[in-house]
Amino acid sequence: MSHVCVCIPTYKRPALLARCIDSLLNQRTDGFSYSILVVDNDANLSGWETVRNQQRQSAVELGYKVESVQSISLARNRAVNGSEGDLVAFIDDDEVADSRWLAELFRAYSEFGVDGVLGPVIPSYEGTPPGWLTRSGLCERTSFPTGTVLGNPKYMRTGNVLLSRSVFAGKERLFDPRFGLTGGEDVDFFDRVLRKGSVFVWCQEACVYECVPVVRQQRSYHIRRALIRGVNTARREPWLSVSTLKSIGALMVYTVMLPVFLVASHFLFMKFLVKYCDHLSKLLAHVGIQLVRER
Repeated sequence: MSHVCVCIPTYKRPALLARCIDSLLNQRTDGFSYSILVVDNDANLSGWETVRNQQRQSAVELGYKVESVQSISLARNRAVNGSEGDLVAFIDDDEVADSRWLAELFRAYSEFGVDGVLGPVIPSYEGTPPGWLTRSGLCERTSFPTGTVLGNPKYMRTGNVLLSRSVFAGKERLFDPRFGLTGGEDVDFFDRVLRKGSVFVWCQEACVYECVPVVRQQRSYHIRRALIRGVNTARREPWLSVSTLKSIGALMVYTVMLPVFLVASHFLFMKFLVKYCDHLSKLLAHVGIQLVRER
C-alpha cells in the first residue's frame, strides 16, 4: 500500500499551524496510508508546543523536525529527506485542507500515472477584504480542469501538491537555497524537474484554503511581492531572451495605460501596477539592481 507523508514547513505561526494540522487528522484514505511531518524553520522551536499538543490526541503519526537556518528551501529539503513513504505531499502552515484533499490527489495520481498532482489554493479572507483586491484577483490562482498536464512552472506551487519520491532523485532535484529568503523556490524546482521530463497534472477537486490576513490585503504587500517575483524570475531566466523582450514591451504598454486606469478603475490600476512591478524588478535585477532582497 502506498504511504503519503504530508510535510508542513512552518515559521512562527503556531495558531495557523494548529488549524492546518487539525484539517489533516481526519483525511479520507482510499487505498493509501499517511503521516504528517512538521519542519519548524524557527531555531527557537515556536512550533513545538503545537505539535506536542496534537501528538497527544492524534491517531495519525505526527513527526517534528527543525531546520534552524532560516530558509524555506532548506526547510523543504529537510522535509523531503526526513519523510517516509513513496509519496510526499506539501501543504503550507497557513492553509486548511478539505477532508478529501489527499484522497483526491491520490486518485488523480493513480488514474493518470504521473509524477505528481497539484490542486487549487483558494483564498480565505480575514474580515471583509477591500473591493479592489477581490475584483483584481490578486489573491486568486489559476486553476485548470482535472487531468490537465501542467507545462508552465509559473502555475505550479508547493502549497497543494502530491509528488512521487522519484521526483527528488539526485541532489539537483531538491529546492535551491538561493531562494531561501525570497520564496519562489517551488517555481524554480518545478522548472528544473519539468526540463528533466517529470509529468504533473491538475486535480480541481483537491482543495486547500489559504488564510489571507489583513496585512496581505494591503497594496504595499502585493507590490513588494511583485518586486520579489521579478528578482526570482531574473535568477531563472537569461538576460538575452524572448522573456526580456516581452517585459520591455509590457513596461512600455503599462506606462501608458496605468494613468488611465488610475482615473477609470482602481482595481484595474492595482492589477496592472503589480504586473508592472513584476517586469520592472526582473529587468533591474538583470543589471544587478535588486529593489527587494527578502520576502
